[in-house]
Amino acid sequence: MQTPLTNLEKKPTFRKGARRRLMFSYGLGDAGTGLAATQLGFYLFTFFTSAAGLPAFMAGSLLMVIKIWDAINDPLIGWLSDNTKSRWGPRLPWMIGAALPLGISLAAIWWVPSGNTSEKTLYYIAITILLMTAYTSVNLPFAALSTEITQETSIRTRLNAARFTGSILAGLSGLIVAASLLSSGDNGYLHMGRISGLIATCTTLLSCWGLAPFAKKARKPIISTEPLKLQLKRIFNNKRFIQIIGLYLLLWCGLQLMQTVSLIYLEQVMKVPTEISKWIPIPFQISALIGLQYWSIYSNKRGRIKALFQGASFWIGSCLVIMILPPISSGLSVNSLLSFTSLESLKMLFLLITILFLGFGASTAYLIPWSLLPDAVDADPDKPAGIYTAWMVLIQKIGIGLSVQLLGVLLTFAGYRSSFDCIALAECTEQSATAITTIRICMGLIPSLFVVFGLFIMKGWTDHKAKYQVQRL
Repeated sequence: MQTPLTNLEKKPTFRKGARRRLMFSYGLGDAGTGLAATQLGFYLFTFFTSAAGLPAFMAGSLLMVIKIWDAINDPLIGWLSDNTKSRWGPRLPWMIGAALPLGISLAAIWWVPSGNTSEKTLYYIAITILLMTAYTSVNLPFAALSTEITQETSIRTRLNAARFTGSILAGLSGLIVAASLLSSGDNGYLHMGRISGLIATCTTLLSCWGLAPFAKKARKPIISTEPLKLQLKRIFNNKRFIQIIGLYLLLWCGLQLMQTVSLIYLEQVMKVPTEISKWIPIPFQISALIGLQYWSIYSNKRGRIKALFQGASFWIGSCLVIMILPPISSGLSVNSLLSFTSLESLKMLFLLITILFLGFGASTAYLIPWSLLPDAVDADPDKPAGIYTAWMVLIQKIGIGLSVQLLGVLLTFAGYRSSFDCIALAECTEQSATAITTIRICMGLIPSLFVVFGLFIMKGWTDHKAKYQVQRL
């Protein structure tokens, strides 16, 4: 029997202006954390191994620690958020309180302290604990709002599209800042962190201001103290949630692995000049943004699962192509690479086209799992959105942490060499053939297998066309 939505049924008409404010504000809510996630995903492993001089195994271990801690604090913050009481609802106080710590710690993680490897490692462990605690305190309560503001599937999908549009645009701005500043070495990383931290704090606070009237009237979670054993029983009895979390885990493991190894692949495998390689994540981000809009429209017309399978076909095909692309000859200038009149420039063009298709397909990893999550929440009579959101992110982050650690282990065994204050990776160290092959596998084969397994998990899923009344204002 459907739970009465008394809070939702008493609201007046959802005016057009209010709808625009909701979409814009919700789009800003993931901007700060999206910017942080993009920069950490693309640059942190490279920063650890080329600027801070940490071995690949240690860099992978640090990234795993980041994700494991991020996962551990998710259920706690999810539960505390569910049980928070304020005139603006349970979610906004967490976002407001964590906005400034998020910006400060995001700036501090890109600083290279003096000392040996152990001292640097201790510093990065401490600062990442602060960063990921602030990150979760913003991101998790914010994510729960999409389920609580409205009960209509199409509006939820549009909210998630707005969310990840803001996230990708913010990530794009972060990549532009990074590409513009990283030519100055570790000081470039520090300047990048300061600018990014300011953006993260400001966008989070602006989102809170815009979402305030909606969060105040959103559906409130049922307040209860649920032991860990009962939480586990709840989520493992929800078959829809098990499918969704399996899909989310696999898609994001593949996406994170590609992001982490991408700059190393571009400079040390494909021999793309440094002044170009730092800009190449931007076409990926733009194509992901376009794909997000396309798959949002496609999923509302044809269904979310059909959108998933269509997007995954682009993703898998691009991964397999990237794995076998021949390198570009070294010694070419930027002008000759961009003229597209020689064989090497045509290789560059084909690489860029492949990356565009990759981003277009991989955008389904942002949209589809979160669009499906409300179906799992609605299948639970208590509808504890905070618990489900926390456990979804927890399991996903543990998986990502292990996959990034796997990258560090594989590169270490392959003989990958780290360096200090290195700007042009290909010029600092010459990697072995085994390391080059391992990088190709991590960029292409392993992510494509993750996506294939994710599609297999979703086999037999029936799209749920819920006809709930939307939260009105």
